[in-house]
Amino acid sequence: MASREKDLEEEIYDKVVDLTEYAKRQRWWNRVFGKNSGPIAAKYSVATQIALGGASGWCAGYLCQKVGKVAATAVGGGLLLLQIANNTGYIQVDWKRVEKDVDKAKRQLKKNTDKAVPELNTFVEKSTDFVKKNIVVTSGFVGGFLLGLAS
Repeated sequence: MASREKDLEEEIYDKVVDLTEYAKRQRWWNRVFGKNSGPIAAKYSVATQIALGGASGWCAGYLCQKVGKVAATAVGGGLLLLQIANNTGYIQVDWKRVEKDVDKAKRQLKKNTDKAVPELNTFVEKSTDFVKKNIVVTSGFVGGFLLGLAS
């Protein structure tokens, strides 16, 4: 039974590989995705890379701007309402308990940041490698992101 499943998986894999090779030989596939299946820099011209990076960066920047405004309004409005409720006597804040909880959170945060440093270093290294390999797309993305934030 297991050998039959393995043979079936190999047969499906072979068909998928044949289909991808066939698609790569087609003219439309080459025009859209390029002849190579390597990094982005090997597939597209510099102008295309900048345009794709800029467009995706603008969309991300625009969304961050809109979401940021909504989040800032919600947080600011909530704090304003809490302050009004506190001043009018609807709620009472136990400031000693708040201070104790903040100190506890600081200690836990300090303890957890020491453990997270190796994970953060690997993330930074991977990000740096990606940026180096795709510098044109990344620069287009950054420019588009800043334009999206400004619009």
